Amino acid sequence: MSTPVLTLRRVRRLVPRPVLACAAVLAVGVALIPLVYLAVRVSEAGWTRIADEVFTARTGVLVIRSVALAAVVTAACAVLGAASAFLVTRTDVPGRRVFGVLAALPLAVPSYVASFAWVSTVEGFEGFWAAALVLTLVSYPYVYLPVAAALAGADPAQEEVARSLGRGPWRTVLGVTLRQVRPAVAAGGLLVALYVLSDFGAVSILRVDVFTRAIFTSINLGFDRTGALVLATVLVALTALALLGEQLTRRRAARYARLGSGAPRPATRLSLGRLRWPALLGLSGVVALALGVPAGSLLRWFGEGVSRPGSLAELATAAGNSLGVALLGTAVTMLLAVPVGLLTVRAPGLLAVALDRLAYLSHALPGLVIGLSLVFFGINVAYPLYQSVWLLALAYAALFLPLAVAAVGAAAAQAPPGLEEVARSLGRRPSYVLRTVTLPLAAPGIGAGAALVFLTCMKELPATLLLRPTAMNTLATGLWTHTSVGAYAAAAPYAALLVLIAAVPTWWLSVRTGVLTRGGG
Repeated sequence: MSTPVLTLRRVRRLVPRPVLACAAVLAVGVALIPLVYLAVRVSEAGWTRIADEVFTARTGVLVIRSVALAAVVTAACAVLGAASAFLVTRTDVPGRRVFGVLAALPLAVPSYVASFAWVSTVEGFEGFWAAALVLTLVSYPYVYLPVAAALAGADPAQEEVARSLGRGPWRTVLGVTLRQVRPAVAAGGLLVALYVLSDFGAVSILRVDVFTRAIFTSINLGFDRTGALVLATVLVALTALALLGEQLTRRRAARYARLGSGAPRPATRLSLGRLRWPALLGLSGVVALALGVPAGSLLRWFGEGVSRPGSLAELATAAGNSLGVALLGTAVTMLLAVPVGLLTVRAPGLLAVALDRLAYLSHALPGLVIGLSLVFFGINVAYPLYQSVWLLALAYAALFLPLAVAAVGAAAAQAPPGLEEVARSLGRRPSYVLRTVTLPLAAPGIGAGAALVFLTCMKELPATLLLRPTAMNTLATGLWTHTSVGAYAAAAPYAALLVLIAAVPTWWLSVRTGVLTRGGG
């Protein structure tokens, strides 16, 4: 009797649940609206026009440079993010509680702000490697945060077993601990690669010709909008290749689930010995480069900026608008991400994999293309949404859905499905199990995703410029407006307030993920 029951349970896990599957399809449909617009507009150009734009030496150079920049930054972020997370969560490095917050704060610094800070500080700072440095410093938290959460939530029993079998501390770290967080590193690395492929601010200021700069220039100048959209399709193809590579890595990665909501004792912290102070110096150096340079540049202009007549009132209004649209965008994004993340983990199959991968495609599109597509959608399909904050929230969802899906999926993977099956065997309805078992176990990961989405919504620029209601100003748009005309003193307060607001969810995120736990020394 047990074999048919077990077989039935396997089948139920493999067959997508109808309500969950429908909700996931709807969520991904929102993210695909920009791609639908892209397909319609590019198809109107004809194959001859497409071939003339794609098969050129210029496009080949853009492909090589964009892929190289994404590869360099992703590799650097994987090393820097994983190392920082390990030092903060699993070692006795001095000041780890402070670094637990500081290491995540660069995520709140827009790439265009960081680039301007470096350009205004270091003479001749431009080019490929300058962009690689800036993008690494502002995007390594995409790896740091999920890895820190995974290390804080990993079952220490596996490491204790390895130590009891005679493995030394460093062999245990390399052979057990790092294998546990490999899925988190891969997921964070994918987000970094997509962020680099879609970034415009840093590559524009630092004068690096990649796809996003070419697309923005074509659209902004109005000379060749169709050509720009054709280039955007090539960018989508590069994204698809990145997604395929991450999918192959995920298949080889083991899944680790801990029993219950967590062990009652923290993992044993590794004593660094003589490496303690070099590790502290390394963390301090990263923080100084990622936060110190932008802070020093902004402080030079801050006093003059807040002394302008009416500046404080403008700043307060922009801050209120930023908080409002970011919170709305976060709520919409997380609402759409939960069914996609749960479907991927709880009902694996072709549909779940396809939806999970499709959710990432629009993330690589420049925000300008996302904004233009939703302007088209609002005018022609959903006019009541046009010039409203709801259309801007949809843009945020299309752009940042992968951030939330990755967090929800990682959290659900650590919640053992056996607990849900026990609840169902007791006669509980699926909705009750989802509300009382699945979501509470995944709450820390969902909170991490919400914090990431909120921070990214706060600093998003191109789509906000296009879709914000008339006369509405946010911190990001106000900063860009002043910076674009060289009014750096007026721009400084907007940038500083962005970082200060970001410190609050970052601190909360650090507490929820276990980075600041006192246990273990």
